[in-house]
Amino acid sequence: MLVRDAMSTMVLTIGPAHTLRQAASLMSARRVGAAVVLDPDAGGVGILTERDILNSLGLGQNPDTEPAHAHTTTDVVFATPSWTLEEAAHTMSRGGFRHLVVLDRGEPTGIVSVRDIIRCWAPHPQQQRVAV
Repeated sequence: MLVRDAMSTMVLTIGPAHTLRQAASLMSARRVGAAVVLDPDAGGVGILTERDILNSLGLGQNPDTEPAHAHTTTDVVFATPSWTLEEAAHTMSRGGFRHLVVLDRGEPTGIVSVRDIIRCWAPHPQQQRVAV
């Protein structure tokens, strides 16, 4: 199975000036654990995850004034839609992260998460039939 089969194509994209509260609110509403941060001044594509927000809160920083760019990972490891899920899982495991931004022709087209991979690999529970 390939990354294109598992990835979410509804990518939440935010700007570097969004506050962490705004980012968290958007992530919560979309039920996603990461947002792609588009910042042409910082090299283009970055990622902000729920863990980044949690770390900021743990440091006592104010989510209403903390900008996303201050917590964005900019040295992002990218996947392509043609990667296998094994390649994606290995990359995540080796890098210690749970999301990969998927680029196609240089543009972010999706995000694949550990949850997406597990959903594809885990057997679907079959409905149990009760004998009457």
